[in-house]
Amino acid sequence: QVQLVESGGGLVQPGGSLRLSCAGSGSTLDVYAIGWFRQAPGKEREGVSCISKSGGNTYYTDSVKGRFTISRDNAKNTVSLQMNSLKPEDTAVYYCAADRVPYGCYVAQYEYDSWGQGTQVTVSS
Repeated sequence: QVQLVESGGGLVQPGGSLRLSCAGSGSTLDVYAIGWFRQAPGKEREGVSCISKSGGNTYYTDSVKGRFTISRDNAKNTVSLQMNSLKPEDTAVYYCAADRVPYGCYVAQYEYDSWGQGTQVTVSS
């Protein structure tokens, strides 16, 4: 089973940018759709973005659309989430997850088989 490790989180000022990375081991990520989820303290975990196995389909939740971009780099066996124009409400632990769905992608949590440990993103002045 694939293992996932997130990296790239940290403290950033409002309006700043961060790039999160999801690295795979034990398998290539190109056989999975990959989703990004986040959970803020006291709130339910929510789907943020996902990218299909092929990279041909992407999804963004409305609150991040136009600010975040998901992409995959098969040569590096990674999936990235570029986050621009960050807001305090983006503060959360961000998780990546892998789904064997062969086409498209979804941010329903039950779809995903493997999860990373999470990386903290804090947006504050």
